[in-house]
Amino acid sequence: MTETPAARKASEPAGASAPDSRAPDSRASDSRASDSQASDPRASDHPAPVIETHGLTKRYRGGRLAVDGLDLTVPGGSVFGFLGPNGSGKTTTIRMLMGLIEPTGGTARVLGHPMPQAARTVLPEVGALIEGPALYGYLSGRDNLVRYDSADPTADPRTRRARVGHALERVGLAAASDRKAKAYSLGMKQRLGLAAALLRPRRLLVLDEPTNGLDPQGMREIRSLVRELAAEGTTVFLSSHLLDEIEQVCTHAAVMARGRLLVQGPVDELAASARGRLAVTTPDPAAAARILTAHGLTGLAADGDRLTADAPPAAVELADLNAALVGGGVRVRSFGMEGGSLEDAFVALTGEGFDVAG
Repeated sequence: MTETPAARKASEPAGASAPDSRAPDSRASDSRASDSQASDPRASDHPAPVIETHGLTKRYRGGRLAVDGLDLTVPGGSVFGFLGPNGSGKTTTIRMLMGLIEPTGGTARVLGHPMPQAARTVLPEVGALIEGPALYGYLSGRDNLVRYDSADPTADPRTRRARVGHALERVGLAAASDRKAKAYSLGMKQRLGLAAALLRPRRLLVLDEPTNGLDPQGMREIRSLVRELAAEGTTVFLSSHLLDEIEQVCTHAAVMARGRLLVQGPVDELAASARGRLAVTTPDPAAAARILTAHGLTGLAADGDRLTADAPPAAVELADLNAALVGGGVRVRSFGMEGGSLEDAFVALTGEGFDVAG
């Protein structure tokens, strides 16, 4: 886990193809061998980062600082969760990474190339769904994908039908592909936007709230798809407000607040960094609460015969607390620390709640 000093629209779902009239061969000549080698996840056992920023900053007119000195590293082959409260700078960061807006300061590299300077080289290798898909409501779902695929100068028109059909199958929309997009539910539109991002193999997939509008079954299907893509070698960078979703599907995560990166690292390390809570099971919760409060514990919550509290200060021995409970006549059935979660780590870092239920 790496802790920073601060802690110490795109409306096109395939968002990925920049306007480019050049043929693929001429575009490839723009990439130096060293860049391509550095960005190839197969080049070594420790691949170079797929996304890397140094001091990335965005200040809008009027002086509002949206992103402040961001140093972010996304390992190749990871499923990377980008967390933060509303207004923390997540979407602004994604827009800078995709070359949609220019940073005020700092640098960003995507797939080993500087952005936004190398957008024409990078974006054909990136699938993106940012702030929801932009669809033609009067076209069917299938025809929307045909339109997106036709806009890609590198797409072979001879295999377009098969490519569109495969993308629809992957997101579970094949049966509804001939319905007009304006009749789609929010979840179906989200699936169609994801299908547009998957029309061709991508080295990097950038998803902004990919399960927005989906029912629980749809969420499970998208999580499964993300895992499949990662297993195939695609790096997935996703922002989400669902902490349990991040814990289930992501290998790495970063936490943003007020435009600053607070912490980043493997998800299991971030969760382990949270101190967790003390849990006591007893038929005498009221007496136990009084004793624990007298010993300086805070955040007490009772649920039947189960009592929890914030982790005690480091100077307080758990054995002493247990002895105090027993000495006070409390019948202790179980006593111990519960492991911290990603939610605990988030709240500890930001001091803010988070919508974990969606």
